[in-house]
Amino acid sequence: MLEAKIVCDKNFKIGNIDPRLYGSFLEHMGRVIYTGVYEPENLSSDDEGFRSDVLEKVREMGVTSVRYPGGNFVSAYRWEDGVGPRESRPRKLELAWKAIETNEFGTNEFIHWARKAGVEPIFTVNLGTRGIEEAVQYIEYCNFPGGTEYSELRKKHGVQKPYGVKMWCLGNEMDGVWQIGHKSAYEYGCLAAEAGKTMKLVDPSIELIACGSSLSNMDTYPMWDMEVLEQTYDVIDYLALHQYYGGQEKGTKAFLAQTLDMEEYIKTVRSAAQVVKKKKRSGKDIKFSMDEWGVWAVPSDSVNVEVSKEPWKIAPAISEQIYTLEDALLFAGMQMVLLRNADVIKIACQSLLTNVSACIMTEKNGGLWLQTIYYPFYYFANYANGIVLRSNALGPAYECDGFKHVPYLDEVVVWNDAENEIAVFIVNKSEEHSMKVEVILQNFELKRVKCFVSMTAKDKKMTNQYDHKAVIPRSRENAVIESGSCIAEIEPLSFSMIRIDV
Repeated sequence: MLEAKIVCDKNFKIGNIDPRLYGSFLEHMGRVIYTGVYEPENLSSDDEGFRSDVLEKVREMGVTSVRYPGGNFVSAYRWEDGVGPRESRPRKLELAWKAIETNEFGTNEFIHWARKAGVEPIFTVNLGTRGIEEAVQYIEYCNFPGGTEYSELRKKHGVQKPYGVKMWCLGNEMDGVWQIGHKSAYEYGCLAAEAGKTMKLVDPSIELIACGSSLSNMDTYPMWDMEVLEQTYDVIDYLALHQYYGGQEKGTKAFLAQTLDMEEYIKTVRSAAQVVKKKKRSGKDIKFSMDEWGVWAVPSDSVNVEVSKEPWKIAPAISEQIYTLEDALLFAGMQMVLLRNADVIKIACQSLLTNVSACIMTEKNGGLWLQTIYYPFYYFANYANGIVLRSNALGPAYECDGFKHVPYLDEVVVWNDAENEIAVFIVNKSEEHSMKVEVILQNFELKRVKCFVSMTAKDKKMTNQYDHKAVIPRSRENAVIESGSCIAEIEPLSFSMIRIDV
């Protein structure tokens, strides 16, 4: 058995957790929207065509905000096509994923769905094929009270009160050559600055998110981020970061070690923002939005390709990834990285909510099931609330391809001062060994272990696809308070949460 310690102090705080860290993402891609959140023919659907079973799981999961309508989809999207009477909406070629878009689900449907789900909307404007004028018209439609062309159009569509959408992304992944309307950092930065400036003339209360680097291995990273910040610093509130990790074929050790790359990615972009701040002699601090993040699993069958082999279908099943225990452990580790940077990362959107890189999988004309990654998100969103404490993990480490020092123990400690509770989240990356962990919480009085749950499996490649309860968290008993510390035995290759009354 390995041994490790987690040491933290009540007085050493990283920052408060913004509830928006527990966001997700919907895009018109594959079955994310159609048969995902919206399927009028399904027996579980309500009178608006929204799947009630999905809504129930979204609320249970603890999702706080949702980004829409894309993603790559947005860079050729006309928002006007998705409003007004459904019978008048045009069918269009959807260029990003080579599908037919019916526009049956659009802005007004999403807002109705978001209200039922209890989530805050994050909208994205098209700065790929469109620009300033269309972005301003969109925010006028959504947020302006009335008396103008687009606010009155909204009222004509049956929506009298403005939506008051506060968060707006200025395009999507514009650094990517795959993006329709791809631009250089300078071109994008200038366009985003002018679009954002003009949008704030319509509604000064909005918060704007500019595109940062789409991945940590982009050739243009981190100079893209520097240039975009140079152009947009005075206008935007957040710089967006996106990050996905795959590479399961490299082996478990290297696969799970990728959280260290994510730490370095965030550290670098934080530094870039600080340099631009000083260069501009600004008193403003830019925050960050990790508004796409997740694990990109190795495809397991012919359906799991990014573009359908039979293009130009309506909502074809593409990129429907099935997650293993191993994937869930990396997912949990990525979420811990976000929390350890909670002082500057205020928005995050797990990608995607349904049927692609998803927490929730649905069956057309049927029910749903929960992926392995659903459960870490659920525990973080429901119990990692309050203040992230600065902690040190002391224990054994390993070396693998690309990483010289990888701790077997990954952790984050959250103090919910309102509930007088500490939540400790742990990933044990060792395949062979359990781990005896001593949690030392200085300047706290530990009263009792309130809850100890752990998720593991007999095989790291197990999924919930066929046996929907194969990889789920289970209650454990082997965590106790001894001599003012919490001692727990953590299983090999597992995700755990310990809640302690203080």
